[in-house]
Formats: sequence, C-alpha cells, structure tokens
Amino acid sequence: MAASPPNKWFWEFFTPDMLQGIALEGILYSGNSPYQKVEVIDTNLYGRCLVLDGKLQSAEADEFIYHEALIHPVLLAHPNPRRVLIAGGGEGATLREVLAHRTVEQAVMVDLDEEVVRVCKEHLPHHHQGAFDDPRVDLRIADARDPIMHGSETFDAIILDLPDPIEEGPAYLLYTQKFYQSVMERLAPDGVAVVQAGSALPMLLSEAFTPIFRTLSSVFPLVRSYRAEVASFGGLWGYVLASRGPDPAALTAEEIDKRIAERVQSPLRFYDGITHEGLFRLPKYLREALASETRLITEDAPLFVY
Repeated sequence: MAASPPNKWFWEFFTPDMLQGIALEGILYSGNSPYQKVEVIDTNLYGRCLVLDGKLQSAEADEFIYHEALIHPVLLAHPNPRRVLIAGGGEGATLREVLAHRTVEQAVMVDLDEEVVRVCKEHLPHHHQGAFDDPRVDLRIADARDPIMHGSETFDAIILDLPDPIEEGPAYLLYTQKFYQSVMERLAPDGVAVVQAGSALPMLLSEAFTPIFRTLSSVFPLVRSYRAEVASFGGLWGYVLASRGPDPAALTAEEIDKRIAERVQSPLRFYDGITHEGLFRLPKYLREALASETRLITEDAPLFVY
C-alpha cells in the first residue's frame, strides 16, 4: 500500500505562476524580527531550512552547492585573499566556506538582522558548523551600506549574499549601480566581488540575473556570470563575479585543483577544477540574454522581484 501523502506543507511562490511545495515535518521556530518574518522548518526532502518572509533561503540538503559555488570561484581567483567582507549570509554557511581558506586572516560579516543570526546560531548548526566562534570573525549587526558606502576599509574580496530585493524588504538598495560603485571602491587592487543573482531558468532569468550582470558591467572592468543547480531554489541559480583584475574564467581545471590543495583546508563536495570550468560555460540562451540586457538598476529605477 502506498504511503499517505503528508498533510502539512511549506508553499513558496517563485512567481504568480510557479509554486513549490515541500512536505513539512515541523516548524522549529517562527517569529518576527524588526525587518522580516523568520522561520526554521524541518522537511524530509531538504532537511532543515531557513525561511525569510516566506522565501526559502537555505536548505540543509543542497546548501553546500549554493555556498561552495558562491565562495570558492571568487576567492580562488584572487592571488592571496586575506581580508573578506560578507554582506548578509546570516545562517553562517557563507562564513564557513570563507574561513576554509588558509589565506583569510579576517572575515568581516555584516548582517542587518540580529534575530536571524541568533536563530541560525541556535537552530542551524549544520550550516555554520561553529564558524561564528572562529577568532578571525568580526561580526557586525549593521546595514551593509555602512562599511561599503560610508566606510574607509578595503577588502580583497566582497561577498554579497543578500536576500532577494523584494519591494517590502530591506535589501533592494544593495542591488543598485551606486552601491556597486561603492563596492568597487572598497576593493583593494586585484580585488574581487560576487553577487548571488537569482534564478537562471529561461523564463525567470530576466527578473534579476541579467539586469544585475548589466549593472555590474557598467561599473567593473571585468564581469563574469555563472550558474549552479540548486534544487531547493527551483533549479538553476545565477551568480555574477566582478573583478578589478583577476579573471576566474581564465583559470584551468588543473590550476583550480592546485589552488584548492594549497589553500582550502576543508573537504569540498561540489566544487573542483572540472566543476569550475563547467560553471562558466553558459548555454546559448543565457549568453544571448546577458549580452542583450540593457537595464541598469538605480535608486530611481530599483530592482524588485516577486
């Protein structure tokens, strides 16, 4: 006899026409911070998940794909990243991957929502794996615009692991041309930055991925886009890497594997040299969409996603 379907579900609309349902095992935490609704849920399919304002942010089953793809191409492109700034990433998994690099002497993590960080420290140990306790970490509860637009510090790498720019949320000003100009100014020579850029599915990529690429291209001398399969996010997910010098797409699989062996002290499950080459080999539809995009994201014409 077939098992009965579960009667409790987590539902997430990716668009008004696209809905994902995940069977719930339980809700570990549900509350409201000053900025957003914060939930931690348990599921059989994806394990423990962080949900903000009804949108799944990170799932235990496949977060390693998202976070390894976000961090290792950008840090291994740099010859010697010692100071890294992380904007967002409250669950601590981005911080975990940054700290895996032996060259990193300081990781400054800036998150607006102290409640998200507190809840994730308590309920998502699989994600952060104790990263918040590393002596190299400088955790700041603040708006990411403070160190980037109003500060004077410089960094070898800046990681923008931000929530999607929804109209009611706090993040949309962190996706503008003005903000990206400040990101470049905070980078040291040979500095690199990376932005999580939304869905890379053919019917959704113009919502955020292509205008983010176009806007960064108006600021930085070298910009590369890539994508990875993150099932809990609905499929292909886009990233944009912006550089003041190093070109990650020029690195061979052999060179990436060499740098991993020399510089990364934790085992990787997703990323290696062959994976690196594949990330930057985009399908034709995506190359054409990125090349034809004309929109610039500004404070007067901000980007909002569903």
